[in-house]
Amino acid sequence: LLLSLGFVYVIVDYCRTQARLERMVKVVLLAGAGAAVLGIIFWLLPEDTTNTILNFLTRIGYPGGWVIRYIEENPELSERAISTSVDPNVLGGLLLMIGALAGPQLVAKRPLFPRWLTWGIVGSIFLCVVLTFSRGAMFGLAAGLGFIALLRYRRLIPYMFGGGLLLLLLPVAQTYIERFVEGIQGQDLATQMRFGEYQDALTLIGRYPIIGVGFAGTPDIDLYLGVANVYLTIAQVMGIVGLLAFFAVIGILFFYGLSHRHFFKAHEELDALWLGLHAAIVGGLAAGLFDHYLFNLEFHHAVTAFWLLVGLATAVTRLGVAEQNGAH
Repeated sequence: LLLSLGFVYVIVDYCRTQARLERMVKVVLLAGAGAAVLGIIFWLLPEDTTNTILNFLTRIGYPGGWVIRYIEENPELSERAISTSVDPNVLGGLLLMIGALAGPQLVAKRPLFPRWLTWGIVGSIFLCVVLTFSRGAMFGLAAGLGFIALLRYRRLIPYMFGGGLLLLLLPVAQTYIERFVEGIQGQDLATQMRFGEYQDALTLIGRYPIIGVGFAGTPDIDLYLGVANVYLTIAQVMGIVGLLAFFAVIGILFFYGLSHRHFFKAHEELDALWLGLHAAIVGGLAAGLFDHYLFNLEFHHAVTAFWLLVGLATAVTRLGVAEQNGAH
């Protein structure tokens, strides 16, 4: 976790020029598209074939056995895309952030990639997010794209709503609608388990409110660590002090970025990057309401990806400030 946090400084120090920043963002987008395409292929392949392929990865630490995941862990229900991320919610969380990062490239005058490749990247990522059947990921992606629309492309909001309504007519969307309704009503097993986790987490935080119980585990046998909410997870482990510190870091990041927003509005070559990077963080924070992979040592790659984006968002604002000061 400390290495992931320290990664922010490495990224900010490396991205001293726009060319380096764009190179890093290109790598992130291509990696996200690669993970998405792999997730789609594995979802389309027969389950036994996918499981056999993934079990070859046990040599480098991937879990063995039957690793295919289903809705509510019920093989009678739909398979969920996992790519090589082990957990479909983690894959959805990674791709929602990269999808939000890629979103502004669709309408940028000078996208980082050729237009056809940009559409391919965004399309594959969005499709794979859908196939994870992660409600939190879909909510986070919508939040990230909504952030972009509100800050720059308000005229696109009606089209976004129209596209969303059309998606709801697709056969695969019917399962989503059913799961969203069940989640709101608290009828499905996953939501009922979350409610229990929230109650237990609040009890633990109430007993150890200041600095939490640390990463080793809870000292009380009637309680446990682990709740499907990144903010409650931070409060469990690091207490209210740690949670406030996290909010302070994110608050400073957005204050720094938004206080220089006027510069990016006038410089479209950087604006698409600024919007995408901050939207990715907004999406991750929104999805964090329903899962804890951004603060889970078992999914270190997701933690690192989030702080990588924080570093890139800081770097793009820093570049804008440097150009602004140089102009004066």
